[in-house]
Amino acid sequence: MGIHHVTAIAGDPQQNLNFYTGVLGLRLVKLTVNFDDTGTYHLYYGDEMGRPGTILTFFTWPGSPKGRTGVGQPLAVSLAIPEVAVSYWVERLIRFGIAFKGPIAKLGNPVLEFTDPDGMNLELVGDSSVNSVPGWSGGPVPQESSIRGIFGVTLLESAVEPTGDILTGPLGYLGGKSEEALHRFRSAGKGTGMHVDVRSVGGFWSGAMGIGAIHHVAFRAKGGEDQLKLRAMLIEQGTPATQVLDRRYFHSVYFHEPGGVLFEIATDGPGFTVDEPLERLGTSLKLPPWLESENEAIQRRLPPIELPAGKPPKKP
Repeated sequence: MGIHHVTAIAGDPQQNLNFYTGVLGLRLVKLTVNFDDTGTYHLYYGDEMGRPGTILTFFTWPGSPKGRTGVGQPLAVSLAIPEVAVSYWVERLIRFGIAFKGPIAKLGNPVLEFTDPDGMNLELVGDSSVNSVPGWSGGPVPQESSIRGIFGVTLLESAVEPTGDILTGPLGYLGGKSEEALHRFRSAGKGTGMHVDVRSVGGFWSGAMGIGAIHHVAFRAKGGEDQLKLRAMLIEQGTPATQVLDRRYFHSVYFHEPGGVLFEIATDGPGFTVDEPLERLGTSLKLPPWLESENEAIQRRLPPIELPAGKPPKKP
């Protein structure tokens, strides 16, 4: 199965764009709005075409309170790089003045720990298994050193077992390495988005949503039939799940795992080329058909931003 995408909350959209495209070298694969809050951008980053397992997305809520990391919330997003690229990224983070820790060894991998401009915890994980995964050649980072996608996420939980039961049950993960309070679960597949780490912290305080917090973690379903089967399994074991929601680029079902983290099941398709060609991904503002009638009003509410190429977003 594996992770499809991870969604977090950012403050200033321009700051977010500059960091994830300019510093980390990800591609902006879709510029749209939060379908449930159309006065805010929803920014999608990934590899060349935004393949499942490479996607990191942000709701931008300027002026909102800062989030608080705590129990029932993802603690960090880990991004996979070739193991031989760790030294390149040490030099790159230093060049951009980004404070970091590492490389440190974590469950057998070299890891660089740092935060984005909003305080969200990030890790770059050296992983030789992604050497064969193609990197994006169109960004500021050399292709051989580029981020390949999501390595995994770390969840902060009061206990491992309830969350582990969901991961190893309906979501099909396997138990793996442990290191003190950190427990790793791994998908049986190959590629990016394979890992979920659970850090048990007992009676730690609860997390609070806000800028710099990770909103939810989405797991892959090949298509609608697989998604409905997973939804039925969750409901059968007593976990409430939403109806299927159309997110234009995939279809989604949401539920809270026992520890409180919001999980999503997202289909692999139809993908980001459904409304613009591969070579133009992320170069213009895109709205789903059901919001086209609100086009002008939505544009008036959105703050202006400069895209990575230095061009303002085109009107839908």
